[in-house]
Amino acid sequence: MIRGSGLRIGRILGIPIYLHSTWVFIFAAITYIIASEFRQEHPLWTDTQHWAVGLLTSLLFFASVLFHELSHSVVAQHYKIRVVSITLFLFGGLARIEREPSKAIQEFNIAIAGPLASGLLAGGFLALTLLFPFSQTVGALATWLCRTNAALAVFNLLPGFPLDGGRIFRAIVWGVTKNFEKATRVAGASGKLIAYAMILLGAWGAFHGFVQDGLWTAFIGWFILNAAQESVAQVAIRETLAGLSAADVMSKEVPTAPGHITLEEYSTEVLRTGRRCHLVVSDDRLVGMMNIHTLNSVPRGEWAHNSVQAAMIQRDKILWTSPDEPLLKLLERLLSADVNQMPVVSGSGDGAPQIVGIVTRDSILRVMQTRSELGPLAATK
Repeated sequence: MIRGSGLRIGRILGIPIYLHSTWVFIFAAITYIIASEFRQEHPLWTDTQHWAVGLLTSLLFFASVLFHELSHSVVAQHYKIRVVSITLFLFGGLARIEREPSKAIQEFNIAIAGPLASGLLAGGFLALTLLFPFSQTVGALATWLCRTNAALAVFNLLPGFPLDGGRIFRAIVWGVTKNFEKATRVAGASGKLIAYAMILLGAWGAFHGFVQDGLWTAFIGWFILNAAQESVAQVAIRETLAGLSAADVMSKEVPTAPGHITLEEYSTEVLRTGRRCHLVVSDDRLVGMMNIHTLNSVPRGEWAHNSVQAAMIQRDKILWTSPDEPLLKLLERLLSADVNQMPVVSGSGDGAPQIVGIVTRDSILRVMQTRSELGPLAATK
């Protein structure tokens, strides 16, 4: 599971909240659209009112999206699933969790929480419309947010993965078949159907005078299609790596480099051997790790004046793995930390870890490619 990306704006319930780079553009676009709608519907308002209410409505819309994602997160935390981050981006929001739910009922409850939260907000804003007339700013704001949250709840209930409705559908199939992989494939196929339908509907609308709405619908359909395809691909990865551990793919030949050599000398060694990562030793003791990424972080003009030990990743900051760690979990950690390799150690708990090998992303990818070409292995008796 990858970390949140974008600008971090705070933390709620212990969950980091991020704004994706696309958020700024969509926030500006939505504010402009809302202000334009209010200008047409309320011509007696001043321009200041149109823009002020449009800005406030847009902010409350994204607050509603955040509330939607927080509802997923609260239920996930109830099941002891860590929520890595919540990111607000082009299509609303995304809560990233550390792992998939272990039971179908957990998946169902986590997924249904979002639409229920949006429905609750729609009901709250509906109550405001009964207290304030549409001609007033509060009434107009509440009307827009009531409609939008209701639409958000209904849209997310479509049985197309990865929408909430698709996850609810996957939970139901999972509960019936007791097979997570099969349920994901079925939900992914449903997601593709929903996506293709939206793309076709959007294209039809664009060619029949509804250009803006049509293009937007087609674009969302394209996004759902890609997400559905990705979910099916993730299942294939799970099946490919099932039963494998770090010990199965690690290289026992661990390249080392002395800490006293210069970065210039280290780069020469890298070019000579093609090895992109080395464990750094001093007096036969492990002191850190050096790789291409760390080397390139130092200006090239300083390579001759800096030692490997001065630039390396310190030992206490190195991520480790054990020989028996499941390969799928290890791959997720590699991706989450955005690193390309991880030393395999034995006896790391006693303060004197013994290096027994090293696992790289490339080695995992080679195993995945080989297994996908050979197909599933027959069970041995």
